[in-house]
Parts: sequence; structure tokens; C-alpha cells
Amino acid sequence: MKIAHIFAALGICMCVGSAFSQNINNGKALHDSKCYQCHAQKSGLGDGNLIYTRSDRKVKNISKLKSQVSLCNTQLRLDLFPEDEADLVAYLNREFYQFK
Repeated sequence: MKIAHIFAALGICMCVGSAFSQNINNGKALHDSKCYQCHAQKSGLGDGNLIYTRSDRKVKNISKLKSQVSLCNTQLRLDLFPEDEADLVAYLNREFYQFK
């Protein structure tokens, strides 16, 4: 009986998790307000978007992109919720990376 409850709970979690989709507009707004200026200054490139397209970029796949966004959120105390991180990843992937 307990195993059935566990599987039922997992099914509910999976349905709820898939109900949330990334909001690209929120991701862009978060990027513009929390990421762009820091990247422009710290990279020394003057344009906060150039960090994503430079030849020596650190992010090489979607997993690394998610990790990098999470790391920035934690280290810089950006106070992003998990769904905000997902929105930001979706925006960055669509605009700059195009990972599958």
C-alpha cells in the first residue's frame, strides 16, 4: 500500500512540474536587470551580451548553462526562485546558445 502512495505522489509531482513552462519574457527582464550590467563590467567587454558568444566561453551545454545560472544566483545573492532560474536559462538558450 505504501508503494502505491509513493508512485501516486510521484505522478502528481511530475504532472505539476510539467505544468510550469519557461517564461522567456521574464527571463529577458531578469537578464536585463540582474545580469547584463555585471557581465558588461566584469568581462571587460563593455557589452554584457558578448560574454555568451565569445570563443572561450565556459558554457558548452544546457547542463552547464543551468549550473552557471544557479551559481550566479547563489554567489551574487540574486534572490531568484527556481522558476526564475529556469526562465533565465530558457531566455539565454534561445537568444545565445541554442542548445538542444
